[in-house]
Amino acid sequence: MNRAATILLLIFSVAACAPNVRTDSYSIGSVGQVNRTVAGTVVSVRPVSIDGNRGGGTAAGAALGGVAGSQVGGSDAANAIGAIGGIVIGAIAGAATERAASKTTGLEYVVQTENGNLMTIVQGSDPVFSKGAKVLVLYGSPSRIIVDPRH
Repeated sequence: MNRAATILLLIFSVAACAPNVRTDSYSIGSVGQVNRTVAGTVVSVRPVSIDGNRGGGTAAGAALGGVAGSQVGGSDAANAIGAIGGIVIGAIAGAATERAASKTTGLEYVVQTENGNLMTIVQGSDPVFSKGAKVLVLYGSPSRIIVDPRH
């Protein structure tokens, strides 16, 4: 595998790890599932940084680095040493690439439910709910808040 193909494969592998923080997107496993929903009021909002690092970039980088490093040539010993070095360097580069590609911003909401409980939910920055907004908290994976259509 040549170096350009290795780099492209690493970039595409890491790009697939970007976090999905949209409130209007559901996984296929969520379709048809019933989730508990409670009404509440937003009591605070603050911007947060979301780090989508899940380790996929590290694994992809290590694999690609190992393959590339094993092509050092010369002897079996040189190939083995090259593979080990490639794994280490590839893992570090893959982790850094994944972190850069998957970092995004979001909002942390503190919501007070109608029964007085407080809960905190982090989600993407669209839509934005302001303090005092009437919302519905949808329990699930992931949980999220949406506009309460009754108000």
